[in-house]
Amino acid sequence: MFLKTSFTSLIVGVFVVYVLHTCWVMYGIVYTKPCDSPKADNCITPFLAGNPKLQLSIYAAVKPNADGGHTLIHREEDFDVNSKFERIVNVSLPKKTRNNGTLYALIFVHQAGLNPWQDPRQVHLVAQLTTYMVPKPPEISLISGEDQTQGQKQEDQKKKRRDGSSGAGTRAKGGATASTDHPVSHWRSRLTLNIVGDHFLFDREYLPSDVHRYLRVFQNGKKMVYLPLLFVDELSNRVKDLVEINGTSTELPLTVLYDSISLGRLRFWIHMQDAVYSLQQFGFTEKDADEIKGIFVDTNLYFLALTFFVAAFHLLFDFLAFKNDISFWKQKKSMVGMSSKAVLWRCFSTIVIFLYLFDEQTSLLVLIPAGIGSIIEVWKVKKAFKIQIFWKGGKPTFLFGKLDESERRTEEYDTLAMKYLSYLLYPLCIGGAVYALIFLRYKSWYSWLINSLVNGVYAFGFLFMLPQLFVNYKLKSVAHLPWKAFMYKAFNTFIDDVFAFIITMPTSHRLACFRDDVVFLIYLYQRWLYPVDRTRINEYGISYDEKPKGKAHKD
Repeated sequence: MFLKTSFTSLIVGVFVVYVLHTCWVMYGIVYTKPCDSPKADNCITPFLAGNPKLQLSIYAAVKPNADGGHTLIHREEDFDVNSKFERIVNVSLPKKTRNNGTLYALIFVHQAGLNPWQDPRQVHLVAQLTTYMVPKPPEISLISGEDQTQGQKQEDQKKKRRDGSSGAGTRAKGGATASTDHPVSHWRSRLTLNIVGDHFLFDREYLPSDVHRYLRVFQNGKKMVYLPLLFVDELSNRVKDLVEINGTSTELPLTVLYDSISLGRLRFWIHMQDAVYSLQQFGFTEKDADEIKGIFVDTNLYFLALTFFVAAFHLLFDFLAFKNDISFWKQKKSMVGMSSKAVLWRCFSTIVIFLYLFDEQTSLLVLIPAGIGSIIEVWKVKKAFKIQIFWKGGKPTFLFGKLDESERRTEEYDTLAMKYLSYLLYPLCIGGAVYALIFLRYKSWYSWLINSLVNGVYAFGFLFMLPQLFVNYKLKSVAHLPWKAFMYKAFNTFIDDVFAFIITMPTSHRLACFRDDVVFLIYLYQRWLYPVDRTRINEYGISYDEKPKGKAHKD
């Protein structure tokens, strides 16, 4: 017991040190030591302090170095660094780009009236206007074989007939895209630009390394002057804003957004952008990285700080719940008071949820924990049903253990509860699956099956938690439950409610987080209603008031 307590204390201690260290690092990112005296030789003054007249020019080119030509797509004549704006421009796509090629934006901030390519005081950055991603497979009606495009065409034709329209209808912009596993060029419909509006005085001795690559300095007499800090916000490029480019896409709209930014926020954004880039280098796809982008872009900095602390505690409780849950089931020898069918259902539901999330190409942030949870639930089923596996000639043989009298009584209550539930559950699940088959569209029959199963799990899954509540009611006890691990999971359930609004996930998965809250409250009520009786068998199959047999008592 001492070792367990010491290990838990060690983990909590490491967690506290990690949080404090992270806070110190974050403070070092957002705070930059300014130059003490503007007249000092080691100070770098801002070019914007002289209120120069500037222009913003954006060019499109097939290559990032503009080799092969460039085209002006937008120019902001009277460019004010502190004025926020949004412009929508139409960009003509070269033939190379339409043939699964690339396109880049060259952004210049230069002095008004001068050619940006010849202005010695200009700053420029290159941003990708295209990215490669595997397109989402088209969804079809499994009964009629009609896809979404054909269905839309029929709806348009019916509407025209109702309106009395005559003449040939307009042709759709593009037919159904053939399913492919190869990456296809997609158009980034947003280009977000920022410039630091603060007239910050840098100290050359304390110049941040993250800002150094964006800093362009020139000598003005005895003073060092730095040009405007231009930044392209790549985090704002979301998967939902991508448009697939095909051979007929001759022109596409581009939304250009500009806003000033503080130096602290710029440094923070640089670090986050580098972190997302590193994840992509380690194998994260565009969709996986998009989930992380959404955490930073769709929330303000204060809520982002709250999210960090919530995520840190979620990680801690996840580990502690995992450790205690494994310890509980490892020492579990009797299933007295435990609903074996609830354990079996939990295993089935976690596997179905994992397959559903995998089929929906959900973020690895959600998929990996679901996969680990499925493996643990399979191991619990093996312990609950006392299954032993023997290998003979390469073929497995399964041997199920026998139940004692107390376990058989629990099994009777468990079977009775499942009998009542089946009258309600099976018709609802079958009816929902038939409705989805007729009225909804899916990628394949497998997709329909997984979606039907997971909808049953999400919508009526809480009903399968009722057998355990029924067993608790019949036995008038909750002492057999793993309460320590259960409490850690309960804390994480409420934390999941917060993440349900932050991380992108299917709506049914989001609603399931709130469903668990209700079940947890019922369990708490039962714990209050049935106080722990020390004469009852606890979770390890022993009673506190039961004296050991066959051993003499020592004074």
